[in-house]
This record gives sequence, C-alpha cells and structure tokens, in this order.
Amino acid sequence: MNRRMIGYIIGKMMGVEALVLLLPALISLIYREDDYVFFLMTSVVLAVIYFLLARKKPEESTIYGKEGLVIVAVAWVLWSIFGAIPFTISGNIPNYVDAFFETVSGFTTTGSTILTEIQSLPKGILFWRSLTHWIGGMGVLVFVMMLTSLDDKGAMHLMRAEVPGPEADKLVPKARSTAKILYAMYFALTAVEVVFLLFGGMNLYDSVMHAFSTAGTGGFSNRNVSVGYYDSAYIDGVITVFMILFGINFNLYYLMLLKHFKEAFKNEELKTYLGIIAGAVAIITINISSMYGSVLKAFRYAAFQVASVITTTGFCTADYNLWPELSKSVLLAIMVVGACAGSTGGGIKVSRLVILLKSVTQEIKRLHHPKAVTIVRVNGRKIGAETRQGVYVYFICYIFIIIGSTLLVSLDNFDFATTISAVLTTINNVGPGIALVGPVENFAKFSVFSKLIFCLDMLFGRLEIFPILLVLSPSFWRKRF
Repeated sequence: MNRRMIGYIIGKMMGVEALVLLLPALISLIYREDDYVFFLMTSVVLAVIYFLLARKKPEESTIYGKEGLVIVAVAWVLWSIFGAIPFTISGNIPNYVDAFFETVSGFTTTGSTILTEIQSLPKGILFWRSLTHWIGGMGVLVFVMMLTSLDDKGAMHLMRAEVPGPEADKLVPKARSTAKILYAMYFALTAVEVVFLLFGGMNLYDSVMHAFSTAGTGGFSNRNVSVGYYDSAYIDGVITVFMILFGINFNLYYLMLLKHFKEAFKNEELKTYLGIIAGAVAIITINISSMYGSVLKAFRYAAFQVASVITTTGFCTADYNLWPELSKSVLLAIMVVGACAGSTGGGIKVSRLVILLKSVTQEIKRLHHPKAVTIVRVNGRKIGAETRQGVYVYFICYIFIIIGSTLLVSLDNFDFATTISAVLTTINNVGPGIALVGPVENFAKFSVFSKLIFCLDMLFGRLEIFPILLVLSPSFWRKRF
C-alpha cells in the first residue's frame, strides 16, 4: 500500500477544509459575530497538518482500489472530527460527541440532529452546518479533486469509492475534469434554486441555507420547524421539485447537456424512481385527504414528504407521525429504497433495487426453464456477474448492519419503532424517523454510545459500507502496509 501517497492526499484534504472554514468565518464577520475566531483557530490547525503531510508529493503517486477505499474512509472521519471543533469551542454544542454527531450528520447529508433550539444559533455556525451538507452531497473527495491537482493514476479509484451507487463512471477521461463537470452542474442547480426561493419571499440567507440542504439532500434548516416555518405552497413546491431533481443520477444531466435526451429519458432507474414517487404520493394523498379536508392540500404535504424521504433529504412541512399507519409504512419503505445512483441521495439506491428485482425474476425463470439462457439487462446493457455479486454482498452487509445496530441501540430501552427507525434513518442518511425520532423530535435523548453507533451508521450509509468495513477490519491492521 502506498502510505506516502495516502498521507499526501489526506494532507491535501486537510488543507482544503482549512480553506473551507474561512467561509463561515466570513459569514460570522458579516453578521458581526465573535464565532469567526473559532473557525480561524480550527483552520490554522488544519493548515499546519497540511504543511506537515502535503509539502512534497511522493515520487510514487499511483493508488489502487484499496488505497482509494482507505483514503475515503479516513478523510470523511477526519473532516468530521475537525469540522466538529468550531461547534464545541464556540460553546454552541458544548458536548464534543454531540458536535461530532451533528457534523457527521452534516457531511453524510443525513440531517439527523441533537439540537432542540436552532433559530437562536449564530449565523456563522448555522452556515457551517448547512455548508457541510452541500460539500458532502457530491462528496468530500470529489470536492477536493475539483479544487486540487489530484488527477493522476488511480484518481478514479477515489471517485468510485465515494460516489454512491453500484457503478461510478467517468464523464470525461480525467477524474479531475469529471469532478469539475459534476460540481458545475451541482452549483448551477443550487444557484437556480436560490433564485426561485428568493422569488417566494425567503431572504437571501435562508434561501442559501435551504438550497445547500436541498442540493446535498441533507435537510438541515435554520428554522426550528424546518420548511414548515414558511407555510407557503410556493416554497413547498420549489423545494419538492429540487429535492427530486437532486435525487437523479447526475450522469443523466450530462447526457442532457450533450443533447442525448432520448438516452437520458429512457433510463430504467429514472423511470423506476419517478414511478415510485408517483405511486407513493398517490397512496398517501388518498390516505391523508380526510385529515386536511382538501385533496390539493393533502397532495401538497404528501408530495413534499415523499420527495423528502425518498431523496433522503429530511425536510418536513407536516408531522407525519400523526398520519395513518399506511402512510408511515410507505414512507419507511421508500426510506430504504432511496434515490438514484450517482445522485446526492442516500438509501440502497433505485439501481440496486432494479438489479435485485431483475435477478429474482431471472431465478424464477430458471426454475421454470432450467435449460434457458437468461441475462440480466438494465438499459439494454448486460449486468455482469461481478456487478450483481457486488449488489448482493452490499445488500447482505446492509441487513446485518441494521440488525447489529438495532440490537446495540436497543440498550437505551426505547420503544421498537423509535429504535429501528433511528437506525434506518441514519444508515439511509434520511434524518428524521418515526415515534421519538419523528420530524418534530431529535436524537438528543440517546446515550453517547448510541450516538456513536449512529455516526458509524451514517458513514456506512454515505460511503456505501465497504470503505468503513475495510478500515474496521482486524486483518487490515494486522498487515504491515
């Protein structure tokens, strides 16, 4: 393993985080808050680490798949460790474990929170909290590749280890160019949403905060009651549309830029994703219409919550804990499904669901016709045995992690609905669950041990299990590398 190159890239990442922390420091200065000092202090520490690790590029700069997984896992943990420091030293989240939970939730775009009072927090602190969503949405490594010169042999291993979904493809030959294209589209969509929210009466600060959280499909709001604070059908509609847009594979947007509209709109994952949304909205609208006295109002709340949950954003405009059991069950189901591969959303991804369902259909056909040659195809392309095996192994690991986490968190002795939904919402990077972790509740009530389990689950979910499993593997540490 190329230890020096790992250290070099980690050093670069610390340097980039040092620069990023200057943004919330600037916001604090603009609003005449003293918190800029805490961002600058953390930035200086990270700058020192950068100079120690990344002063000189190693002669051997090649990295492979294993190094890519290790770098991604370590980088996300370190960004969260240092990103939590301003929350604690400023006194806004005095308990460091709580601050770490909030930061991991931010970078992994989960949106679960331990905060009970949000609106009274300083503007710079809230800006940093939402900015973690925006950076984490497209990926910390992708963000660093876009800003630095990480464009050498094996750089694509970093992207493939971080971009969600069973496959991550280059849009153009060089990884850094791919990262720039992804972030250009990401920035453009975010900016357009800001403009639309401004037209809806939001001030500039609130518009940026909510656009960051929508883009990263994270769900942090600077309001105690989330988007429900504005009680605006227009704002609900804008955020609903953009949540759905950010849940779509960004490769399809690139195809549209190239005017390959037919190829983009025929994508099976996209059609399945939109079909699931339409079906869930229809079921919930019918189920809750009597609660709101109007089908249109029921549709507004149903569409918003379905978009929020399936894209794993986590915003809320209604307390769906009060909805009928059918509606809550539909939300839990689509929470597991999640958004599309290559999007900023979480969950197991629609593409994996499509492959799993087609694999089941293939096995049933084999039972009926043992001698028939059956092939699993998605978008007309054959899905190789290696990809299918990766999906099966991912799903098995996903189930075991949920079972293990549920058993460990149950030590806090909360009811089953609270415990299982807390695990599901963190590993799927959704944010709120049901019962005591519902849309108007938070995670402050859990023990330190459970919060650390949730942090691990959030990282498992965002990095798609294997980078974290590799670093936690005893055999990895036993070997000299």
